[in-house]
Amino acid sequence: MDLEARSLQPNVKVVLLAKLREYKSDMNNLKSEHKRLASANSNQAARDDLLESGMADAMSVSANQRGRLMMSTERLNESSDRIKESRRTMLETEELGVSILQDLHQQRQSLLHANDTLHGVDDNISKSKKILTNMSRRMSRNKWIISSIIVVLVVAIALILYFKLSK
Repeated sequence: MDLEARSLQPNVKVVLLAKLREYKSDMNNLKSEHKRLASANSNQAARDDLLESGMADAMSVSANQRGRLMMSTERLNESSDRIKESRRTMLETEELGVSILQDLHQQRQSLLHANDTLHGVDDNISKSKKILTNMSRRMSRNKWIISSIIVVLVVAIALILYFKLSK
């Protein structure tokens, strides 16, 4: 890789050679750590270090997860409470709506009954008006008839008196 990087253009070569040096140093570090871990004496110490750091990491991860889990549970409980409250409000609103609809139905029935009664009264008033009109006509006719009879009687009395007094 080193030879290939040196054969490239100068601006690309500089970048690639720097990365190559970095990779080589990382590889050397890893090799030395591998040798250190591979040795028998350091094997037990490395194991203890690994277990301790793993336990610490596991405990911190566990605590972190526990905290997130508790926050999630708390948010879930709050959401559940809001849903319960919304459901209760919805049921109350539904009951109120049913009550209002029943009241409106009763009012509608009252209005229909009043309308029927009004039509009945209107019919009765029309009949009464016709009866009163007929009665008024009869009264007028009776007045004319009585007046005519009175005039005829007065004329008859006047004639009778005239003939009796003239003799």
